[in-house]
Amino acid sequence: MSTAEYAVGTIAACAFAALLFKVVSSPEVQEMLTSLIDRALKTGQE
Repeated sequence: MSTAEYAVGTIAACAFAALLFKVVSSPEVQEMLTSLIDRALKTGQE
């Protein structure tokens, strides 16, 4: 691969990482993940 292709790939990877961070750090997703973890932990105790 040429240097330009590496640069485009790196920019695309950074943009995807930024988008993923934005989604995961949203309050709705955090609440859903917290709920999922709470249910998983409570299932093991019963």
